[in-house]
Amino acid sequence: MAGGGHGASGAHNITHGGLSLHATKGWHSRVGQGMCAVMWFWVLYRAKQDGAVLMGWRHPWEGHGHGGHDEEAKHH
Repeated sequence: MAGGGHGASGAHNITHGGLSLHATKGWHSRVGQGMCAVMWFWVLYRAKQDGAVLMGWRHPWEGHGHGGHDEEAKHH
């Protein structure tokens, strides 16, 4: 079957319970951390914008000047 390749590159693997994990390169870790940060900034930004609606504390058609009852009353 597929051989394990026990060369110089095998020295950087981590084996636990028969599963070998390759060591990551430094730039892989930095890019992954950067993408994780972008994801969390996006999640927190959307929670700030839509969190009250998602939690049921406010209806999407209420307030914030996006065609709500206040703007309709000004035009009539």
